[in-house]
Amino acid sequence: MDRMRPLVPVALGTALVLMTYVTPMASVTATATSLDAGPAARAWILSSMSVGLAGALLVAGALGDRLGRRRIYVAGLISLAVGALICAIAPSSEIFIAARVLEGIGGAAILACGLATLAYHYPLGPARAHATSVWGASVGLGIGLGVVFAAAFDIGSGWRETYAVTCALAVLLILPSLRRIGESAATTPRRVDVPGSALLVATIILAVSALTQVRNGFSASTVALAVLTLIVLVAFVLVERRVAEPLIEPALLRHSRFRAATAGSFVLGASMIGMASSTPMLMQASFGRGLWPAILPVVGWAGTSVVTALLVRRIPHPLEGPRPVALFLVVVAVGQLIGWHLTQDSGLWRLMVFSVVAGLGTGVLNALLGREAIAAVPPDFAAMGSGANNTARYLGAAIGITLFVTVATHTGNSVVNGWNNATLVAVAITLSGAALIALTGRVKAAS
Repeated sequence: MDRMRPLVPVALGTALVLMTYVTPMASVTATATSLDAGPAARAWILSSMSVGLAGALLVAGALGDRLGRRRIYVAGLISLAVGALICAIAPSSEIFIAARVLEGIGGAAILACGLATLAYHYPLGPARAHATSVWGASVGLGIGLGVVFAAAFDIGSGWRETYAVTCALAVLLILPSLRRIGESAATTPRRVDVPGSALLVATIILAVSALTQVRNGFSASTVALAVLTLIVLVAFVLVERRVAEPLIEPALLRHSRFRAATAGSFVLGASMIGMASSTPMLMQASFGRGLWPAILPVVGWAGTSVVTALLVRRIPHPLEGPRPVALFLVVVAVGQLIGWHLTQDSGLWRLMVFSVVAGLGTGVLNALLGREAIAAVPPDFAAMGSGANNTARYLGAAIGITLFVTVATHTGNSVVNGWNNATLVAVAITLSGAALIALTGRVKAAS
């Protein structure tokens, strides 16, 4: 029974991060209108928390391994609460976007150290499978509750109240987390790679900025941002090859299970999160649906993923290694294809079927990827493994959201045609990622 103590607060904290993450899916129209945000600012409203998450996850993992995972986890709750409060009172889109990045930094600490805490408290075997299945289900639960939460608080400003309540929920979780999560840290802590961390954050911000700038067409500034992104990325790689303790231990990258989990998270973020984030906007802008019908596909996707994540632990055959990751990415791609080739006369059922089928694959992957990320690393690197896995997911999401919105709004002669084009891009990303993961896993096994 004592081993169950940290699971509840970690699952609730994870769900809260995902609730916060998806809030703009339902409220971006009201938020952008209230803050007088232009097209570029709208893209940043959707992707800014992804930037904070992707930029801080590895650093949060390193700090957790070094200073104590519970300590950094609780610091993440505080950061999330402060960011949500600033969002609730933000007078401009710039301040709002900065606060969303702060929320992402807090969420990074919660996700990286929460999953690492589960690795510490639950040994490999049924206990670990149960804990990571619940953790994976909390990801889907947070997404589903987030969009419903935002729609339910469609009062007053239509969005500020949502962030105020998020702040209160984060504060309420602090005391239970302190009481029920045991402190843990690496026996041999690593230094924090400050230069690498700074270059990683700069690379992510520049990449998202370049993709956002493409919305206005190719120009000298777009090319300059793209070139600068490549330069900083190369600098990041060079620095990581030379520092004594890089953000990711190079030996982990030679582990096929770790590579598959990391690549699978990136592909899922780049393809599915980007597509799901745009679904409510499609429903409202093209099909003239109200807020509640507009969020139903996201709720269907998230709800299905909760159920399938919880059922993973009951599968008699162990899901381990690259092949199951590739297989369930193909399931996600099948769901995405159902959402392709929409017309102005397409009914809500098409998007609901797409969401449910994609949710089947997403739920299994949520549980599987989290378990693989920490199973493939030594105990001292648990937070690093968790941080790397979630970094890949939200780096993919930051890029995927911006890419999907850019393709959807700048191709085709209508919103629906643009959606269809963006969906094909998402399917291509998913299938290419699945093929690459399967191929590298097979090569590793053969060698």
